[in-house]
Amino acid sequence: MLLAHPAVLRELVARYESLCAAAQDHAIAPDLQRRLDDVTYTLCVTTGTRTLEHALAAARARLAATAAG
Repeated sequence: MLLAHPAVLRELVARYESLCAAAQDHAIAPDLQRRLDDVTYTLCVTTGTRTLEHALAAARARLAATAAG
């Protein structure tokens, strides 16, 4: 299985977290919802998972393994 580069995963997780923070501060505008959907989809594809929770867990585990190794 191909693995995404850690820099890509780091950027995707950061983007997701940033968008979530923005969504908490404001009503979710259609553009913000689309960007959240896009980054969620991309996280799932790059980690080979089907849910956001699994994608974030897989991305964070890979980043932790990369940092440790």
